[in-house]
Amino acid sequence: MAQTTSQIPELREVSLARPIQPPEKHIQVDRDIDAWKKTAGYKDYCLWVVRLNASVLGLDIPTIAATEKSEAVLKVVQFLEELKGWVDEIPPYGDRQRFGNLAFRDWGKRLQQRAPQLLHDLLPQRFHPAIPLISPYLLSSFGDFMRLDYGSGHELSFALFLMALTLVRFFEPVPEEERHLVVTVFGKYLEVAWHLQDVYRLEPAGSHGVWGLDDYHFLGFLWGSAQLRGNNLPPSSILKPPLSTTNLYNLQVTRIYQLKIGPFFEHSAQLHAIATGVPNWDKVNSGMLKMYEAEVLNKRVVVQHLPLGGLLVWD
Repeated sequence: MAQTTSQIPELREVSLARPIQPPEKHIQVDRDIDAWKKTAGYKDYCLWVVRLNASVLGLDIPTIAATEKSEAVLKVVQFLEELKGWVDEIPPYGDRQRFGNLAFRDWGKRLQQRAPQLLHDLLPQRFHPAIPLISPYLLSSFGDFMRLDYGSGHELSFALFLMALTLVRFFEPVPEEERHLVVTVFGKYLEVAWHLQDVYRLEPAGSHGVWGLDDYHFLGFLWGSAQLRGNNLPPSSILKPPLSTTNLYNLQVTRIYQLKIGPFFEHSAQLHAIATGVPNWDKVNSGMLKMYEAEVLNKRVVVQHLPLGGLLVWD
């Protein structure tokens, strides 16, 4: 049986009253993963993911969108919309290489230059001590500006950015807020990330994207499968497009249909195996939680670039 948010511990609160050292890279070799899994930061993040998962159980996007949004949620959505607008001001160069338009470096340079002021404007003054602690996650949330690629590690950076803002209580760890973090904030982030991927033709990071789900993302599938728990349509329904775009899972799969040609079982073998081999959305969702931990959080090639410590305690 799925846990409701009320059955899951609350995310701890971190005080900004005392100085906190900024995060730095800790993961260099495979054995560092074992140390990472024992840290308070790792446990905080896993708890946060599970809480957000529980907050959207059985709830579609229109249902959540119709509920009241906090000022913090609205401000971050506006912030993301501003970043998306930069793409129109920084058009791609006219080169024809398959992956990686160099204009993405210009977009990234603007983000690096403006991030301190953007965060200063986004956050009320009492949260300003958190800016050097969260900036590294924001700056790595949209792709690698040198390699011109994007993968699940960049998506993880944005999730850590949101989680850190919850630790300091810019966002409140209550179901009403958490479900908007999934649908409203993360949904807008996906819109921005997809736009960057399309316009600047970002290459999938790693040898096979996000370890077999799609080329770039994971969390939309995870939280989207939570939205589908209790749904009468079986997981195999995704093999019969067009799909209803009322949950993140279907939005992710719809994008695959838009971008890829050929049989689904060939270009999306893992998703096809889930659709044909898993009997219901409860099992899909519980499997996704395990897969995310094993194939994203516990993979050195994904997390080795993350700055850890700071708000994500490395102890």
